[in-house]
Amino acid sequence: MLLKDSYDRPVSNIRISLTPRCNLQCIYCHREGEVKPEKELSQEEIAEILRVAAKFGIRSVKFTGGEPLLRKDIVEIVRSVPEGMESSMTTNGILLAQYATDLKAAGMKRVNVSIDSIIPETYKKITGHDSLKKVLEGVQAALDAGLTPIKINMVVLEGINDHEIDDFLAYIRGNRNLVLQLIELMNFNNCEHHTKLNDLEDSLAARSKTIITRRMHHRKKYCLDGAEVEVVRPLHNSEFCKFCNRLRVTSDGKLKPCLLRTDNHIDIRGKSRKELEDLFVKAVATREPFYK
Repeated sequence: MLLKDSYDRPVSNIRISLTPRCNLQCIYCHREGEVKPEKELSQEEIAEILRVAAKFGIRSVKFTGGEPLLRKDIVEIVRSVPEGMESSMTTNGILLAQYATDLKAAGMKRVNVSIDSIIPETYKKITGHDSLKKVLEGVQAALDAGLTPIKINMVVLEGINDHEIDDFLAYIRGNRNLVLQLIELMNFNNCEHHTKLNDLEDSLAARSKTIITRRMHHRKKYCLDGAEVEVVRPLHNSEFCKFCNRLRVTSDGKLKPCLLRTDNHIDIRGKSRKELEDLFVKAVATREPFYK
């Protein structure tokens, strides 16, 4: 039974934050909308949430953080994903070379890797760490393991990395298993480098040989000269909200119906299977587009 909210939006995807901990300090981080998270969910609690999600027809899960690969039990968590549910992960990639093969063996389908610059000095300015070499090694390890397609997440920051887009296109060009996602900054951390992507998207459209409209969020994929690019603009974007199919779980066990709201969380920690199912229904019933 697939759950739908009162706006007739089916919920087919769940995002689970595994930890608020991270080994980077990115200047723009929105921390998955978490506010003062408490103790992390255990592997067993996550497995139970996934079983209930599967019962309601949810067919994909994305693990996020913080940095999910900081969980020592990450492979066991991935292995607990129910049969028929596709799993993926968003990671900063620093530990990806260490885990890629095991993640694939545990059943993970693909990964998103956050890389906001391919210039070491700029990468360090954005993240606070000199880890770009490890990240690129992680991408290669994920390619070798078959965690594909890999989406490279680049948050576009005015005056910092906005001149690197062609360099990123060159990085992914010719590799069908790499897709570039250009992401509009979500100002959760008073970051002053917001770049509106309207003009950039118009430029990509003009240069593209093929434009594909994806089902989720009606987001467009631009295909140009052997490179695939998507533009993610969640701010003030009614299309992004209109077609949202996600339910989120915070690292400390709260159902979060909307990334941009913190006033409607539902605590599911320590609940019985029946209580958990009822709270899933309640959470979906409270969903509404943030931007209408």
